[in-house]
This record gives sequence, C-alpha cells and structure tokens, in this order.
Amino acid sequence: MKKAIEQPIAKKIPKELKIHDDVRIDNYYWLNDKENPDVIDYLNAENAYTKQMMAHTEDFQKSLFEEMKGRIKEDDTTVPYKLNGYWYITRYEKGKDYPIYIRKKESLEADEEILFDCNEMAKDFAYFNLGSISISPDNKLACFSTDTVSRRQYTIQVKNLVTGEIYPDKILNTTGSATWANDNETLFYTMKDEVTLRSHKIFKHKLHSNSDEDSLVFHEKDETFNTFVYKSKSKKYIIIGSSSTLTSEYRILNADTPDGKFKIFQKRVRELDYSIAHYNDHFYIIANNDGATNFKLLKVNEKKTQKEFWEEVIPHREHVLIEDIEIFKDYLVVNERENGLNNLRIISWNGNEDYYLPFESETYTAFISNNPDFDSEALRYGFNSLTSPSAIIDYNFYTKQSEVKKEQEVLGGDFIKEDYESKRIWATAKDGVKVPISLVYKKGVKLNGENPLLLYAYGSYGSTIDPSFSTIRLSLLNRGFIYAIAHVRGGEYLGRQWYENGKLLSKLNTFHDFIDCSKHLISQNYTSNKHLYAYGGSAGGLLVGAVINMNPELYNGVLAAVPFVDVVTTMLDDTIPLTTGEYDEWGNPNEFKFYNYMKSYSPYDNVETKKYPNILITTGLYDSQVQYWEPAKWVAKLRELKTDSNKLLFHIDMDSGHGGASGRFESLKEVALEYAFLLDLEGIHC
Repeated sequence: MKKAIEQPIAKKIPKELKIHDDVRIDNYYWLNDKENPDVIDYLNAENAYTKQMMAHTEDFQKSLFEEMKGRIKEDDTTVPYKLNGYWYITRYEKGKDYPIYIRKKESLEADEEILFDCNEMAKDFAYFNLGSISISPDNKLACFSTDTVSRRQYTIQVKNLVTGEIYPDKILNTTGSATWANDNETLFYTMKDEVTLRSHKIFKHKLHSNSDEDSLVFHEKDETFNTFVYKSKSKKYIIIGSSSTLTSEYRILNADTPDGKFKIFQKRVRELDYSIAHYNDHFYIIANNDGATNFKLLKVNEKKTQKEFWEEVIPHREHVLIEDIEIFKDYLVVNERENGLNNLRIISWNGNEDYYLPFESETYTAFISNNPDFDSEALRYGFNSLTSPSAIIDYNFYTKQSEVKKEQEVLGGDFIKEDYESKRIWATAKDGVKVPISLVYKKGVKLNGENPLLLYAYGSYGSTIDPSFSTIRLSLLNRGFIYAIAHVRGGEYLGRQWYENGKLLSKLNTFHDFIDCSKHLISQNYTSNKHLYAYGGSAGGLLVGAVINMNPELYNGVLAAVPFVDVVTTMLDDTIPLTTGEYDEWGNPNEFKFYNYMKSYSPYDNVETKKYPNILITTGLYDSQVQYWEPAKWVAKLRELKTDSNKLLFHIDMDSGHGGASGRFESLKEVALEYAFLLDLEGIHC
C-alpha cells in the first residue's frame, strides 16, 4: 500500500502581540528569522512536500516549460531608439538567458559596440539583475547598477566606453538609478536605508573619488516618503522628487551647475500630488490641486514655480484621468484614461492641432513608449490586447502615418489571432457599483458552467491592470481555460476615485468587488465554483487571501504569489521595508480605527476552522517587499485550522526575491508549476 505523504507541520511557539487593549496570539511568529536553522529546515520541508505532491506532474511541467519557452523568440532584438547621436539596442541570443546591450553611432549600419553582456556578468551568480544604464552627456561613460541578491539593493559602478575599463568607484545599497550632470563627472544617486530599504537620501558623487566622501544633497526625513533623482528630458535640470501615496514635492537644479543649491519647486502640501516636465522656459505640471481628483495639466515659468503661479492648460474632467505626458519639440502627447480605456491625445504647441489616435477594441492596452529624443518627428507607443501581440508603433506627427516597428512574434505554431475572442462585461457589486471584467478565451467556448476560469486581480496603490497580451497564458487558453481580469476598486481603471474607494477604510470594497465578479461569472455560466480559480500576487495575494476567508466555497483553487497576508503585524513593524510609506494606503494601525479595520480583513488573522480551496502559494526567501515569513506563517496556520483534504502547497525560491527568478526563461519554471497545479485540478495532464 502506498504510504501517504506527510505534510510539514510547523511547531507552535505562542507570542503575545498586544496593542489598543487587544491581544493577538501568533503561534508562528518565530518564522520571522531566516538565520534560524529551524526556519530554513521548515522552508526546505515545504519545498520537498510540494515537490512530492506535484511529482506526478513533473513531466507535464517540463513540457509546459518547453511549450511556453518555445513561443518566445530567443534570438530577438528590441526596436532601436536614438539618443544623443547613438542608436541603442538590446538583443538576446539563442541559448542565453540574459540581454546584451549594444549601441551604434549615428547609423544602424554602423559597427556595433557592446556596452554590457549580462550573460558574462551573471555567470557567477544564482541571481543577477542589471538595474539601469545611464550614459554620460559626452557618450564616453556608462553608469550602471547590479543586484546579485534580489533585494533591490543595487551597486552602482562606472564603465569607460572608450577603453572598456570599469572604474574602481563602487556605490553600495542604492536604488540602482543614477543621473549625470552636464559636466560628465558628477553623478546624483539615491541611497537606501540599510534596515527599511526606504530610499531616503540623495548623494552627489565625483568621478574617481571614494564614495565614502560623497556629498549628501538631500535627506528625506519623513518616513512615509521616498526620494528619487532624474534629469529632465530637456537635459537642463537635475530633479529630486519626494513622494508618498498622496503627496509629492520636487527640487530642481540647473544640470550645468551640479555644485549649486537645489531649489524647491513647490513645497509639499498634504494630499497635493503633482509631477513635472520641462519644456523651453516652462515646466508642465500634472496636479490634483483645487479638487482635481483626476488631475489637470498646468504650466509655470521656470523662474517662478510656486503653485500660485500655475496656469491651467487642460482642465480637470470628472470622467477623464490624466496619467502621463510626453513632450516633443513641436507636440505635446497626453496619455488619458476614460471609461477604463487608454487614449493618446496629440496637441501641437502652435495650437492648430488637438486630436486622439484611434483605438477601436474594448479590451486593449496603449501606452507611451520610450521617447528620449526631444527632436523626434514621431511618437513611439505600444499597443496590444488580450488577443493581439504587443506592437511598438511610430506615429509621425507630420505625415500622420503609423509604422509598426515591431510586433511580438509568437512561435510554436499554436497561435492564430483569429482563434481567440476577448470582451468586457460588467458585474454589479453589493453596493450597486458596476465593476468591469476583461475576458479572453478560445472561440467556441460554450457558456454551460463547465469551463475552467482563472480570475486575476490586483486592486491596490492605484495600480491599473490593463488587458494585455501574454504568450504564456496561451498554455491555459489552448486547454480550455477562460482568463479574466477583475478591474476592482483600489486600482485606477475607472479613474482616481476608483482608487480612493478601494483603500484605507474602504478597502473591503476591493475584496467584495472580486467576490461579486466571481459570482457574476458563475451566474452567467462562464464557469462554476467547481471550476473557478482565483489568482493574485503581492497586494493581489492579500486580495485572494481575504476573499477565501470570506467566500472559500466560490473557488476550486487559488494561486497566491508573494502574498501580503500578515497585514496587521507588518504594518505595526516600522523596521520592515516599505511599512511607513504604506500608511496612506492601508492606514496606520497605531490608530485604533485602522487597526480594527485592518484586523477585520487581514488574511492571516482571519484564518478559521473551515474548508478552504486547493491553494498554491509562492515566495522568495530574499523578498524585500513582502517578507517570506508572511506566506510561511499563513501556510502554517492554514495547515493547522483547515478542515478539508484539499491541497495546500508552498514553494519558496531560496535564491530570489519579490520579482522571482532572474534570467529570461528561469521564471517560466514557476509558471509551469502554477499552471500544472491548475490543470491537474481540472484533470488535464497534457
């Protein structure tokens, strides 16, 4: 008789957590110490258990991996873009995991110059990421950053592009980005707090000097803010930004005078959120002042930048969200969102033209792409949909012609665009609000309630999940799955108010929206609770964690990736990365009203003795955003209390962090595990 596989059981060491005269007992708090050998042993045991439980799918996982990898063109290149006399290109070579960055002088026919071969740079590391590259104004130097741990703590270095020498200058524990002043020898960069990883200080580094001697330019002391530095597209200004969830502030300095003093653009005012872009002698400002919930566009002379001098360019509109702008020599491009859909608005500076690029689908994604050349005659933008592969398009302002520079190739022979269908439907939430759902499936699907359906959502930070194309997802669609995105409150799909109604003391709307979307899909016979699966990652992991505490009976299975599930304990610990900056999103639990509300939905705190769906949870040991112990504790508590015999599997990448494995294809192995988990529950094994 085959011996049953024993699931790992974490030992219980009760810890009393007390605040506001309320006591919580956390039996698994001890897992918050990866230096403890018992913790590593437990995580390894969970990995071994998952491997055993999924052993019968290993061949299937391998074939899924090869199938997904087989759709991706290995010897691929990006569309070249021109900057300061050079064309820049990223290419991939067959059999290699990492990109190669090259450039060509003036002409695409010129000899290529290899800037960085990440395959060579990564060969001694289990994890590798090249964070960013910044080229000096004279084109002779490249500042670059690397992370070999996956905690997003980057080391900045400088390479001489003429000699190939990498200078001994090394700057540790940065955000990874750096900005050159116009003198070709001064760099501005952002340092992180060693403990919280909050980006809190801007330093100035002089080439060939010791980084210990770098000058502190700005210290963001408010723990709810992060700071960053960049150069304006006009190349005239170095700009320091500070931002929290609700408030922002900028400082500016002429890039020709890096040793000068930064000037405050407009001092921070609680809930004044703005961003700036420079053009000629003016700054253009996207701001929410004077009740402009969805933002408006303003301008101000560069010499007098305070709010009282701001002049309106595009007024606030109740149903149109201004997301971004791109400035060119003769044109302004505005990225707007109305009724959930992206619109690109073209406005000539001379006032003669103001029109929108035409998009016709109801489930598309359009966005302003990389446009570093101020003098360009064309707008480069991206377009895709749930059924259309990603395309990079150049739209010429003067000829009004569009040219598709590159459309994503889908290899493997199993994709014909016309074989798939997408649509947008609307569910009614419990408070009467209509919530949009984007769907994609293979044509011929019958609405008989028998279809497996994977419902995805995020729903936090105003982050909008647009309906975009995925070659990987075809492995589900081709096996009969419907894929759906619930555009729940907490994102900005339907404008800024959509976000405001899904945060702080309205956070429950996010979870109820997802539940009501699930019920709607079932009632309309797209699926049933025997075939419905929920998927969310990070704050979306919080979403699915809360939802299965509220309505576990709606789902046959759940995928939770790097899930933020121990909300109360994490938000009470201001030593954890990101915590203090999150108070405007979730609330500060040191205040009773937020503590009480947070506790009412926190997935870990609300695990009960009852039946739960089949669950696969994934994380990375070095995650700096959602610490590994949150899902570890959640799994341990679920194992203790759940009354069903459904699968509860936990996979920990012992080498990576929040973004998962590095390398172009390595992350597909985790996707293959997730898909095999879902397909196995549906009895599909090939």
